[in-house]
Formats: sequence, structure tokens, C-alpha cells
Amino acid sequence: MAEARDVVRIPDAKVALSTASVYPESTATAFEIAARLGYDGVEVMVWTDPVSQDIEALRRLSDYHRIPILAIHAPCLLITQRVWSTDPWTKLQRARAAAEKLGASTVVVHPPFRWQRQYARDFVDGIWRMANETDVRFAVENMYPWRYRDREMLAYAPDWDVTKEDYRHFTIDLSHASTSRTDTLGMVERMGDRLGHVHLADGRGSAKDEHLVPGRGDQPCAEVLDRLAAIGFDGHVVIEVNTRRAMSGAEREADLAEALAFTRLHLASASSPSALRVPRR
Repeated sequence: MAEARDVVRIPDAKVALSTASVYPESTATAFEIAARLGYDGVEVMVWTDPVSQDIEALRRLSDYHRIPILAIHAPCLLITQRVWSTDPWTKLQRARAAAEKLGASTVVVHPPFRWQRQYARDFVDGIWRMANETDVRFAVENMYPWRYRDREMLAYAPDWDVTKEDYRHFTIDLSHASTSRTDTLGMVERMGDRLGHVHLADGRGSAKDEHLVPGRGDQPCAEVLDRLAAIGFDGHVVIEVNTRRAMSGAEREADLAEALAFTRLHLASASSPSALRVPRR
């Protein structure tokens, strides 16, 4: 009989596909691909695609493909400044309402841009207030400095490194960690048990946010997944990769299938005393 240390254990974490991973294809295409490849659910990136903004349309896609919506990514990007209002708090209120109506447990939100001065001043307290009003998690995502040649611009406030502030829940994005040239495992440790959501993608430390398929860059994607498995992580691991260069639908699906296989492989962990240690806070 196998000893306890040889037993393979898989955490309760669900592996989801971000609808951003199929761009420039549509939100509807993301649901179709996620269902066909065997993902556990989707994270909806709310952006300029009208379907991504329409709760009833999203519900129909979820029901038709029999795949749940696990998270809503609020429209925080430069290209979504007018999606769901120009007021950033209204955007978050609508993201929370969408999550509640669609059964999603998490709203992903970026820290404010520095030019959103009042929003930035109120952001930490405001996120806490909103988190206290719902069972939905507001998971604030790490970002990065903007770089051009030898110049660096701090575009986010209070900081691109969200671990410097007191948030109830965090999202770690490994591509953003690569772009910011951060110690990713150190950031995971700083987030501790407040890490509730993961955007899994790879990078090579470029100033450009790369979102490579896991395993194709130099980020510790496997090590992060191994650590999540070791602590019994029960949040969501979301594949958020860039497939814009795919020459065909088949090539895009192959990339997304590879990302899913990589993630499931490394979320299977040998159960041993050393594997069960919780990372330092």
C-alpha cells in the first residue's frame, strides 16, 4: 500500500479560461473553447465586446455551454475607460452586480491610474467598503511600472505593487510580475492567505506585458502552482495568455490546451509534511 507521502492530492482550485485569452476572437468564442477543452469555468473580461457587458447574454452562453462564470474582470483598462460608465466606482458596482447575478465569486480589479486622483485617494477604503457589502471577493491585481527605453513611469496609485496596501484579497498576475521584474514567489508569500485569485501566464522580463503560455518564459509558473497545491489553495487559477499571433483557430486552441495541461499537471502535488507547510507571511 502506498505511504501517505506518495499519495497524489489535487487542491479544490478551479482552472478557468479568461475570455481575454482568445482575443481578437469574441467572448462567445471563449465560452465555446473553454467548454470543448475541459476548463472548469471562465473569467469574463468586461471590455468593448458588447456581449462581455451584457449579463443576460453571458448567462445564456454559460447555460448553453454548461460552463460556469467564476470571475468578472472589471473594465479597468485604458481601452475600457467608457465601458459601464466613466465613473470607476460605478464600474465596480456594476461588476459586483454582474458577479452576484451570474454566480461568480470574484471581481478582479486593477489599482487606479495615477491621474484618477480622487479615485486613487479613496481606493483602499472604498474597496473595503464594497467588500463588506457582498460575499463576492474583490481581488486587487498587481500591476507594473510603464517603461520606455531607459525611462520608467509609475502609472498606478497607490502603487503597482498591491502588497504595499491592506486589501482583503489579492490577484497575482505572473505576466505582470515578470514585467515589473518582481520576485514572484516573494510576492506570493507577501500575499499569504489573502491570495484568492491567480492569473497564470509567463514572461521573460520584457517591458511589454507578454502573457505567454506557461512554460514558455522564465517565470516560476510551475513552482507557484506547486506551492498552491501544497497549501490546498481553493481559489481560481485563470489562464490569461496572449494568442493574438495564432495563425488559426486550431493553433489558438492548441496553445490553450497546452496551458490547461501544464496547470493541471502542476496542481497535482505529492502529499508530504514538507508540501503542507504554509508560505511565510
